[in-house]
Amino acid sequence: MGDDPARRVLVIGCGYLGAALLKDLARTGWEAAGITLSETSAAPLRQQGLRVLAVDIRTENPRSLGLNGQDVIIHCASSRQGGPVAYREIFLEAAERLLKEIEFQHFIFTSSTSVYAQIDGSAVTEESPAAPQRETGTILRQAEEMVLARRGTVLRLSGLYGPGRCVPLRKLLSGEAGIEGDGKRIINSIHRDDAVSACRLAAIHRWPGVFNVTDNDPVTQLQWFTWVCARLKYPLPPFVPLDPNRKRGWTNKRVGNAKLRSQGWTPRYPSFREGVEELL
Repeated sequence: MGDDPARRVLVIGCGYLGAALLKDLARTGWEAAGITLSETSAAPLRQQGLRVLAVDIRTENPRSLGLNGQDVIIHCASSRQGGPVAYREIFLEAAERLLKEIEFQHFIFTSSTSVYAQIDGSAVTEESPAAPQRETGTILRQAEEMVLARRGTVLRLSGLYGPGRCVPLRKLLSGEAGIEGDGKRIINSIHRDDAVSACRLAAIHRWPGVFNVTDNDPVTQLQWFTWVCARLKYPLPPFVPLDPNRKRGWTNKRVGNAKLRSQGWTPRYPSFREGVEELL
């Protein structure tokens, strides 16, 4: 199944990932439409020739939007740094409403590798237990199961970075960075453009099941800062105590992407080094 211009795709959430995905799909011949929360975020995308509706999916009935007959729906809305209430509204309840109210052929849900709660540094695949300790992670798992029950695709994304967004780099440059504990906690990351290509391939092939979307080379926090600081000729940030109350929870695991690569996906940025080098 190729990029057929007649294929219709609806992108839910046109934020950091969704806006780039909508542009990519439109550029590669899809009949693409997007939904974003406000006119403020919709207007710049419309000025680029994209079809975008300003709709609050938490309250609006999707049936009223005239968007039936989608070949693919891609739910990649953001919680906007919200907690359990926002997660429930945006990821679980909105996805449930879309699944019930809009006619479509395939549904893709972008989840997070934070659903893996492993803390022992072990290698994690899609077959590994995903039993998050945080309520937000539990809500994501509920949404995942709802999508999987419809033979949809669940893409579990690692920490997203790319143009204009790289949290550890921003903290390093602002003097806020700290290396937690002994620095051996593993960082799993994915460049935004590689997340976009994974979403597009999932839309083309409509794979059912769960896929980890992460680069080829998980590294420790110490390795990350050592490489970047050497590149910038910066001193290493100080070592600080572990923070068990981190927003996404304290986990330590090495997430693998072999399943997605076996489907023909190849990341343009195989490790953080290529991606951060481009940012620098």
